[in-house]
Amino acid sequence: MTESQNRERAPAWTEREVRDLIAVWGEESVLSELHSSFRNAKTFVKISQGIKDIGYNRNPQQCHVKLKELRQAYQKTTEANSRSRSEPQTCCFYDELHAFLGGAPTTTPALCVVNGLSHNRDADFGDEEDEEEEVEA
Repeated sequence: MTESQNRERAPAWTEREVRDLIAVWGEESVLSELHSSFRNAKTFVKISQGIKDIGYNRNPQQCHVKLKELRQAYQKTTEANSRSRSEPQTCCFYDELHAFLGGAPTTTPALCVVNGLSHNRDADFGDEEDEEEEVEA
């Protein structure tokens, strides 16, 4: 048995499942929680439960990873499109993501003020790796 056969992998996300995940993510209460807290484990449990209620079986970690991938693809597309000389680009589910991630045509992440403290909204997403990527860029 190879190592990949030994490890249990979650089934690939279907297009319909991703659209439903985005719909749950885009709910005002979920967005509000993600933007107002530095620790989002409970929010990803809520997202996981939301898609379980629709009929999918994904744990909070799987939801977090998929949402992170979607957000990063959206941000890369937005950044590429901000360069005036480049051809317009898009990514899967761009329009759905733009509805709540988009707003301003800038590559500078929006700031959110919580309890008088301003911070980067991307930091609210609970990703620690993003900081390393920004330093390298």
